[in-house]
Amino acid sequence: MYFALFMLAILLATGFIWLLDSVLLRKRRAADAVEPVLVEYAKSFFPVILLVFFVRSFIVEPFKIPSGSMMPTLLAGDYILVNKYTYGLRVPILNSRFFDINQPQRGDVFVFHYPPSPSVDYIKRVVGLPGDKIRYMDKRLTINGQLLDVAEVGDYTYIKPGLNMLTAKQYREQLGDVQHDILINPWAGNYAPDMLGAKLAHEEEVVVPAGHYLAMGDNRDDSSDSRVWGFVPEQNLVGKAFFIWMNFDETARIGHAIR
Repeated sequence: MYFALFMLAILLATGFIWLLDSVLLRKRRAADAVEPVLVEYAKSFFPVILLVFFVRSFIVEPFKIPSGSMMPTLLAGDYILVNKYTYGLRVPILNSRFFDINQPQRGDVFVFHYPPSPSVDYIKRVVGLPGDKIRYMDKRLTINGQLLDVAEVGDYTYIKPGLNMLTAKQYREQLGDVQHDILINPWAGNYAPDMLGAKLAHEEEVVVPAGHYLAMGDNRDDSSDSRVWGFVPEQNLVGKAFFIWMNFDETARIGHAIR
């Protein structure tokens, strides 16, 4: 969000300088006078900044994965692209939708403004849609009374920050129309009594409110998600992740679609 504000400020500044020169300052200069450097730079950068701002706001935006909460689907260090129009066109900065296209679907990997601090962007998977009834028993999801199909894949070993090596069980889960892998650890996270995670841990049924989504990380026992900070409001949506375009440590991941 801060980068978008910075780009908007630069866009407005360069556009204002170009406009001011076109309608006022140019007429006051001598015919053979050299164009001021500031005006020259503004005229050069304004079209480029306008194009970048338009693409990032309405078409596609790059993000970097900062943590392992979406493993094994996404790894820390993955650079991804996010479709900005899948969930409707939104006013830059304000993020209010002005043109409806599609709604998030179960299984989507989506980017959103972190509800407790909207200046921060998070990425998780859509698990619950508005009105869905969710249970999480024995580390398996039940949505609207239907237990999701899972199949064991094997062990998955990874290193957490601090060089702690962990081994989790990898499962393949069918979530809506999307089949994806998740990680399950033998230990369970601890949740405060007022958190959704505590209710789900006690096998309570949780209903997703209208205009909200329930998000979980694919690394189910090592993810700060809706179980910790609550539902994702519709106005916080940013877009749908769809492509890995770079990973400097694991180049084999480049070009992979995100499911």
